[in-house]
Amino acid sequence: MLECLVVVLIVILVVFIWPGSAYFYTEGQTDALLEGLSHTEDRNSDAKNDSFTHDKPDVTTDSVAFICKPSALANYLLKHCRSFSDYSPCAGWPWRASAVLQSAYEACWPYYSAVQFVRDNLQLSDEGLVALDWAVPSHQRRRRTSSHSSSPVLLIVPNSFGRITRNLCETALFHGYLPVVFNRRGHNGTPLTSVKLQQFGDPSDLREAVRYIRYRQPAGRLYAVSESTGAGLLLSYLGECGSSSYVTAAVCLSPVFRCQNWFDKGLWWPLQWGITLYQKFSLCYRSALGQIIQTEHLFSKSTLRGIEEALFCHNSTIAPPTGSSLSWDTYWEHNEPLRDVDEVAIPVLSICAKDDPIRGDTKSTIPLELFETNPHFFLLLTDRGGHCAFSTISPTTCRDVTPNNCGADKQEINWSHKTMLEFFRASTDFFAVEERSKQLAARRRGLGGVGGGRAFRNRSISTCKRVPACSHNIHAIYNWQRSYTR
Repeated sequence: MLECLVVVLIVILVVFIWPGSAYFYTEGQTDALLEGLSHTEDRNSDAKNDSFTHDKPDVTTDSVAFICKPSALANYLLKHCRSFSDYSPCAGWPWRASAVLQSAYEACWPYYSAVQFVRDNLQLSDEGLVALDWAVPSHQRRRRTSSHSSSPVLLIVPNSFGRITRNLCETALFHGYLPVVFNRRGHNGTPLTSVKLQQFGDPSDLREAVRYIRYRQPAGRLYAVSESTGAGLLLSYLGECGSSSYVTAAVCLSPVFRCQNWFDKGLWWPLQWGITLYQKFSLCYRSALGQIIQTEHLFSKSTLRGIEEALFCHNSTIAPPTGSSLSWDTYWEHNEPLRDVDEVAIPVLSICAKDDPIRGDTKSTIPLELFETNPHFFLLLTDRGGHCAFSTISPTTCRDVTPNNCGADKQEINWSHKTMLEFFRASTDFFAVEERSKQLAARRRGLGGVGGGRAFRNRSISTCKRVPACSHNIHAIYNWQRSYTR
C-alpha cells in the first residue's frame, strides 16, 4: 500500500512540479533573507570573535551560512568542522534542481541497506508501548550489543509520521556509533496497547526511553538527532530536562520550529494530500482509538491540522472521564517546541535549506533571533538541499557496514549526516579541552582538580563526563521484551 502511494505521489510531482522546477531552484527568492543575514554578519564583525565573517566560502560550492552567537565553541566549530563550508550538491542529476523531487526521493525511494534492527518493546508507566530499534550490521546476525560497550549511542527521533531518511543508521554505524531509533506509540509496527497517542511535543515517553538507554549503555555518551517535525519532540525534551537530559549534543535536520503556524498555514496541496493520506493509513488499524475518538470524523479530515485537532482537541474527542478538554491554542501552549528553549543546556545544531518545500518560507519559519542570542543554538543555512535531502556523491560510503572493511561501490552520502558527525566530535573535543584547562588552572591556583571540575559541571552534566548508571530500580519502572525486525 505504501509503495503504491509513493508511486502516485511521484507521478503527481512529475506532472505538476517538473515544469516549474526552476522556481524551487532559483536563488532570487531569498534576497530579502540575505539582506537580514548581512546585518547579522555586521553585528558579529563588531564582536571580539571576527571569524564569523568567513562563514561563506568563496569557491564554487553552494553558499552555507553559519549563524550563531559569537562564542569560543562557535569558533572551535568553524575551525574543526570542514563540512560547514564544503557543501557541493549533486550536479549530475538535473531533476534534483527541484527541491520537492529531491526531498521525495530521499524520504520515499527504496534503497539497499546493510543494516538490520533489533527491537526492544518498552512498556511505560501507563502500560503503553514504545519501541527502540537498535541498528546492527548485517554480519552480526541480530546479535545484541554488550552493555559494557563504551561506543557512543545515537538516538534517532523520526518525524511525527515515523519516517527517517536513507543511510542515516548506516553512516552512524560505520563511524562507530550505536544507532537506536525511537518509535512513538503506534508507529512502525509498535502495538497501540493504550488509549493514548503521544502528543506532538510531549516528551514524557522519550524521557523514559532515554533513561532505559542509559541503563542499557551506561558507559557510552548519548547523542541525539531528529528529522523534520521530529525536532518538535527533541527540542521539547531538551527544554524540559535542561542539564539533566543525559544528552551530550543534538542535531536537528530540516526542523520545523513554529509548529502551530506550520499546521495552520498548511502545505502545498499535493504534499498536504499525500502526507494526510499516509497518516490516515497509519491510523486506520488502531482499533483502540475508537474508545476515545470519533473515527468517522477523524478520517473525514483533509488537512494535517484537522487530523491533529481531531486526535487531541475537544471539538472531536469524546469527553474523557476527567471531563477535561483542550482547545487548539491551549494544545500548542503545552506542545510548542520552543516553549522551554531557554532551559536547553547542550549544543544544538540545526541544518536547514532555503528551498525547503515542507518547512515553508525561510524568513517566517526560522527564528533567526534564537540563534543570534542563545549560545547553545547554531544554524547552518544552505541555498539548496530540500527537506532532509542534502545529497552529495562520495566514494567513501560503505556498501557493507563493517568496522574495518569498506566496499568499493559508490553510494550517496548525505552531507547533513557528515556534518552531524563532525559537530558531535568537535563539541565533545571542545568540552574535553575546556575541562582539562580548567582543572589545570585550578591546580595552579592550589585548589586541586576537584574544584575546577565542579565549576565546569554547571555547563552541562552530560557533556564532559560519563553519566553513571541509573540509581533507581529500572525493573520497577519498565517491563520490556525482546523481538526482532528487519
